[in-house]
Amino acid sequence: MARTWSWLVGEARRRRVPSGVALTVGLAAAAASTVPIYLLGTLIDRVDAGRSEGLAGLAVVIGVTALIGGLGTGLSTYLITRLGESAVADLREDVLRHALEVPATTIEDSGRGDLLSRVGADVAAVAKAVSQVLPDMLNAFFLGVVTVAGMAGIDWRLGLAGALCIPAYVAGLWWYLPRSAPLYAQQRLALAARAQATVESLQGARTLDAYEVHADHLAAIEAASARARDAEISVFGLFTRFVGRVNRAEFLGLAATLVVGFLLVRHGAATVGQTTAAALMFHRLFNPIGVMMYNFDEIQAGAACLARLVGVVDMRPEPTAPTAKSIVAQPASTDVEVRDVSFGYGRGPAVLQDVSLTIPAGTRCALVGTTGAGKSTLAAVVAGLVLPDRGQSLIGGVSVADIPEERLRTWVATVTQEVHVFSGTLIEDLRLAAPDADRDQVWAALECVGASGWVAALEDGLDTPVGEHGTTLTAAQAQHLALARLVLADPRVVVLDEATAEAGSSSAAELDRAAMAATAGRTTLVVAHRLTQAAAADQILVMEGGRIVERGTHVELLHRDGRYARLWRAWRAHS
Repeated sequence: MARTWSWLVGEARRRRVPSGVALTVGLAAAAASTVPIYLLGTLIDRVDAGRSEGLAGLAVVIGVTALIGGLGTGLSTYLITRLGESAVADLREDVLRHALEVPATTIEDSGRGDLLSRVGADVAAVAKAVSQVLPDMLNAFFLGVVTVAGMAGIDWRLGLAGALCIPAYVAGLWWYLPRSAPLYAQQRLALAARAQATVESLQGARTLDAYEVHADHLAAIEAASARARDAEISVFGLFTRFVGRVNRAEFLGLAATLVVGFLLVRHGAATVGQTTAAALMFHRLFNPIGVMMYNFDEIQAGAACLARLVGVVDMRPEPTAPTAKSIVAQPASTDVEVRDVSFGYGRGPAVLQDVSLTIPAGTRCALVGTTGAGKSTLAAVVAGLVLPDRGQSLIGGVSVADIPEERLRTWVATVTQEVHVFSGTLIEDLRLAAPDADRDQVWAALECVGASGWVAALEDGLDTPVGEHGTTLTAAQAQHLALARLVLADPRVVVLDEATAEAGSSSAAELDRAAMAATAGRTTLVVAHRLTQAAAADQILVMEGGRIVERGTHVELLHRDGRYARLWRAWRAHS
């Protein structure tokens, strides 16, 4: 909460002039809106005294000031909304930028569903609070302050009577806020957990089909949904009890104003018009105070979401202290070496244990092993996506940790089985890897990976819209695009983490040839989904339990008749 307030104060300071203008206009509009009620009391007194002169002029002034107040309130709403939305727009950009920079290990620890909930539902909730709730809350606050001051200006005793509601309102908020804040935080966590369960089931749909465990995952989703439902019911129940306390405060203030006004009129200390104006002023507070009170649930929800968004902004990877080596040195070659690397996710067990390997420049190394052996984690260490707990990963004799991020991505590229096709034209999608590439270079990359034929067959060729709002590409075509991007990016070292695993058997051989062409001459590490990929590698590493248990060429490993040979025979028997 302290960090959230710090962010709010910082945003207000960054926007001093717009904030000052919005505050001034809001108070002026509230004052203008109070004038007609005060004048209405004067009009009542004149009628009560039998004086008819000037009534028409007074009525005109009442109408004009009411119009000014309404226009001022509209302008205040616009200024507050514009100020808030500009701050939220900046926050949204910061959140997205930091979300893209969050380390992969952090995402794995917290879950993708939680991050998606933050950058999706939480951003929407904050935007709604800023555009719909905040202007009403601030205008209501301005009107409340000016109205209480106006009542005191008529007669201090009337103002004091109306102010008797303030302790009741404060007591209601004092009771509500400590109870509601944790409930709203729990509600956001429950919604994030529900999103996480749903995302995991969608992403693992094929695995669920393979093992026929739909019932277990549906039960998990139902349980997460039930917790989210119960959290929302608890929030609503608490808010309903809060409404009762607000109504009691309104009754107390209005009753006190009417009683004090009656006594003042009876003793000649105030007029009927003054008492009427004071009562109308207080009655008019019902709506703005109700807006402030009843919208506290939206404000609380928005505050909880804002805290989660600020949390994403604060999720910066800790910078590595620069050394003289990292500043002046760059890899002298494309040799890849891993020295005694150990790594574990969070507080979990070690996924890699004292792993060492060498991939000579321009050669291909394949990783094989059972699920959970540590292949993808080792690939991530080589690519610099995660830093080992112990040991080093080096390129050309330089530690990956010492290569600046922007330079590292020009040296190492990773292609996984999760390929996203962005909305836009096909050529725009390909140019993500090389924004300056011309059409001839793009066609050359497509021809290199064997994709030029089906791209040319599209209705608009390279200018065909693809992605969510365009032509839907098959898994094999998406992988072709990923490999073409790789050619355009032209990295020295390539990591293929089951990059062609999503393709069906009919496209497997074609994509394997495309991968070979795209990585020709580059130092390549392949996490092999099919053993035919490993057979074509210059060396094969067999992993088990986070360790390398065998290494050699395809022929050498078959002659040893060890783990790799058994995997190969099983593969051949089922292929």
